[in-house]
Amino acid sequence: MPDLIIVGRHNEILAGLQMALSRKGFGCSLTTYNEDIAEYISNQSPDVVIAEVNGYQPGNITREYIKEIKIRTSLPIIALVSDEILEDMDVDQTVDDFISTPYNAVELALRIKRILKREIVPDHHETISCEGLLIDLARCEASVDGTKVELTFKEYELLKFLAGNSGRVFTREALLDKIWGMDYFGGDRTVDVHIRRLRSKIEKHGQSFIETVRNIGYRFRKGED
Repeated sequence: MPDLIIVGRHNEILAGLQMALSRKGFGCSLTTYNEDIAEYISNQSPDVVIAEVNGYQPGNITREYIKEIKIRTSLPIIALVSDEILEDMDVDQTVDDFISTPYNAVELALRIKRILKREIVPDHHETISCEGLLIDLARCEASVDGTKVELTFKEYELLKFLAGNSGRVFTREALLDKIWGMDYFGGDRTVDVHIRRLRSKIEKHGQSFIETVRNIGYRFRKGED
């Protein structure tokens, strides 16, 4: 089973999460933030980092540590966050997924397994394009006006699915099923958060690719390319 490192405060909640994940067969250790945390994690070489976030505003020390871990290791990071700071994560690129309080070990285990299954089978068409946006299915990359856009795995999967079905409206429930799977424990808000993050990354120059269909869900606008 994969090896995990939980980074955060030594408290009963994280200790309980560590024990629960260990019972599920993960190799799981718990450590605290410090100025050498990125080097420590790099030396330990876990498969996934689970990072407790107790503040996410610019300049927050936790945020800086997480960025350093990502830059140093390029490992997938799942953030443990409270609902109060969830909105501040919308445009962040350092975490690959997140789980909000109260932390559920079953849900977290599923997210870990999914985040490690990143092999994507390319579709019959090698690219999808729309007015400056190019999705390279073979490379699993996206670019806008020739500039590569840094996307998390879920953001890329969501963009690829919507763009591959342009003009079709999908409810939040349908997107949860298609991208996160039927056994996902989170709610509709997860879709909204990822849509906002996507828009902030691909619609910086006045483009509008993803449309909100009121009281229903989202669709990718049909382009002229």
